[in-house]
Amino acid sequence: MSKENYIHAAGDVSLEQMQLPEKLAGLSIPECKLLCEEIRELLIRTVTTTGGHLASNLGVVELTLALHRQFESPKDRIVWDVGHQAYVHKLLTGRVRQFSGLRQEGGLSGFPKPCESPHDAFITGHSSTAVSAACGIAEAFRIQGSPHYAVAVVGDGAATGGMFFEGLNNGGKTRSNLIVVLNDNECAISKNVGAVAKYLADMRTSKGYVRTKWAVERVLGKTPVVGKPIASILKKTKDKLRQNIEQTTMFEDMGFVYLGPVDGHDIEELDEALAVAKSYQRPVLVHVRTVKGKGYAPAEANPGEYHGIPRIDVESKNPEISTDECFSTVFGRELVRLAKDDKRICAVTAAMKYGTGLQFFSAAYPQRFFDVGIAEQHAVTFCGGLATEGLIPVFAVYSTFLQRAYDQLLHDVSIAGLHMVLGIDRAGIVGEDGETHQGIFDVPMLTAIPHIRVYSPANYAELIGCLRKAVHEDTGLCAVRYPRGREPKRCFDGTGNIDFSHIPGGNTLLVSYGRISAEVYTAAEQLRHEGIECGILKLTTIWPLADTVLEIAKEYENVYFFEESDELGGIGERMAAMLLEKGYRGTYRHNAIHGFVRHASVERCLEKVGLTAKQIVTFVKDHRNA
Repeated sequence: MSKENYIHAAGDVSLEQMQLPEKLAGLSIPECKLLCEEIRELLIRTVTTTGGHLASNLGVVELTLALHRQFESPKDRIVWDVGHQAYVHKLLTGRVRQFSGLRQEGGLSGFPKPCESPHDAFITGHSSTAVSAACGIAEAFRIQGSPHYAVAVVGDGAATGGMFFEGLNNGGKTRSNLIVVLNDNECAISKNVGAVAKYLADMRTSKGYVRTKWAVERVLGKTPVVGKPIASILKKTKDKLRQNIEQTTMFEDMGFVYLGPVDGHDIEELDEALAVAKSYQRPVLVHVRTVKGKGYAPAEANPGEYHGIPRIDVESKNPEISTDECFSTVFGRELVRLAKDDKRICAVTAAMKYGTGLQFFSAAYPQRFFDVGIAEQHAVTFCGGLATEGLIPVFAVYSTFLQRAYDQLLHDVSIAGLHMVLGIDRAGIVGEDGETHQGIFDVPMLTAIPHIRVYSPANYAELIGCLRKAVHEDTGLCAVRYPRGREPKRCFDGTGNIDFSHIPGGNTLLVSYGRISAEVYTAAEQLRHEGIECGILKLTTIWPLADTVLEIAKEYENVYFFEESDELGGIGERMAAMLLEKGYRGTYRHNAIHGFVRHASVERCLEKVGLTAKQIVTFVKDHRNA
């Protein structure tokens, strides 16, 4: 059936016309296949325009359709692990007309958000959380007497995270309607590593014993009078027999019924497997195999490159991934240079080798490079182990993901006084990925750890200097935090050292650090043109604050601190307390971020939180006149 004939015959089953997701269950298989084509075309057209996660969503088109055919959302709850692969889910739950605004200010989020739709069961943006959330939902259903299901959709990359196993360990003990769909595409952001990846690889080659089992059960289940009782007896008998004569899967050992592997692009097979999973009414794990980037040749060939993309040219099929330097690549290349002369240096990543610039280290020194999978907690304690034996571990991690390892930083590294370096990528505003990914909480989190040293370079030269000092001069736990992307066009270097730079001027001091220093410098120039002289104090070592920094600030009548971090527990708040203790009597104002920041471009996010040069000028003028 051609697409034209399909639309003519079906009438109201296109994405734009049909009632979603209610009418999906009534579609024929040919209609489903054409709908999947339409979805893939829309994904490619939209995501290559707005940017976002392309390959992962192309890989789950049929799986998402089957989920909404077999489950009654939002009464049944579907929880998407990480959530970057939920674009198809958004399309199938009535958000087609808003989809062109994906990840744009005021438009759809790139991740599930319950405030956006009742079909988004749980907010997700970080890995390996879905099983725990779905387990809680399923138990709530059981307590309340609800017959509905909680479904966790988890990628094989997320299955390398420890919280995934914590969820399985507890979920398998229940007798609730919990279903875990393991989406196995053999490719996370970086290549999957470790025993879990090897285990899944072995399972992919296993015979489809379960397929025959559920096919028989389905036929018997449709047979009047005697079918269902026989199916029930057969199910129990086969399960018992398998326990006695066959090696069970890891998932069955944890209390789950295991079904699979299932072809994740065969809608009939998916329908059948999910229907059987529902029939057990106990924890079930459905192992689904998919192809990341399915239906778009460049993404199929390079799924890692097309995992998360900026806007790209569909005709050239080439993401606009700059080969120019950025903070991440400068960090990665400098670490290679340092490691050449110091064989104690090791590099660690949590499945983000390319995102953090460690691909250079991996190629140069593979024996000293460690990708631990999506397991930030393990990564930090692992680094602690390396440090106890005299090595110098450098853990490169996104700011938002470092939040997951706070206890390990405090308990396993800081208390013992171990020397470890954190390369904190994506510090500050990251833009379109929104609340779950903005790197605005690492400063309050880290500065609460005793004896830590935190650097926030404003440009590449400072990044290199901070990294060298952190690796070879500092002791204990230290962190170098830097933003996503390139250094500002105008970098204020001042006349200072690795701790700070100071340009005297007037009776008003503007204090900042990191990327925002360029905005502050531009604002100071504009204020000077308007007859308002301001001094500038740019911090590079942001914690602990040097005594000299406080002495400089005390000399000014007005001190205004601008910070690309959450206000509570930020450096500005800490500086205010320290100045007060030293008897400062002038005016002090702190302009920072208040809570979560919704998705928009980096520029618009900075504007919304009042940290552009223009807004800094207004802030200074308003408070001088107050």
